[in-house]
Amino acid sequence: MNGVIVSSLGAVIAVAFACAIGSLLLWMFRVPKAVSADVAKARRSLDSATLILVPTVGTPYARRGVELACRLAQEQRAEILLVYVVEVPRTLPLGAALPQAEQEAEAALATANEVVVLHHLPVNTYVQRAREAGEGIISAAKDHRADLIVMGIGSRAQAAHLWGRTADALLHRAPCEVIFDKLPE
Repeated sequence: MNGVIVSSLGAVIAVAFACAIGSLLLWMFRVPKAVSADVAKARRSLDSATLILVPTVGTPYARRGVELACRLAQEQRAEILLVYVVEVPRTLPLGAALPQAEQEAEAALATANEVVVLHHLPVNTYVQRAREAGEGIISAAKDHRADLIVMGIGSRAQAAHLWGRTADALLHRAPCEVIFDKLPE
């Protein structure tokens, strides 16, 4: 009686093992669905982003830009570089002490950093000094060899100010792809 149970159990284990190996081989050798070369190229171009630069100023629309960058970065485990540009007036040297602006930069970067940490992505923060925000973002993108810039922008009134200088500079002179995320009204 014991021998029958053992041999039956052995047969069941052998069948289960054979089914598992068979399904594994079917999965390994299945041919993926064919896609056009253009589709494959579009997917590959986004997969190549290893460093995503996200300018932030601590506003809700800037945090939304950070969230979008995190979602784009998750599949390829890209690194997020959070940048705050301190705009230094032309009447002062670039290295001039601006304690209020530096405190705002640290607070905005800390909040944005929390968003990235929630996604378990590698993150670095950086304070860039420049005369204009657009130039500072471009300089940071070049210095850090960013593959993509993701920037959240606000509603129409806020966007009007942004589209004047910063976005124009990014659209014309950024060394990489740029994505703008406009917060709905």
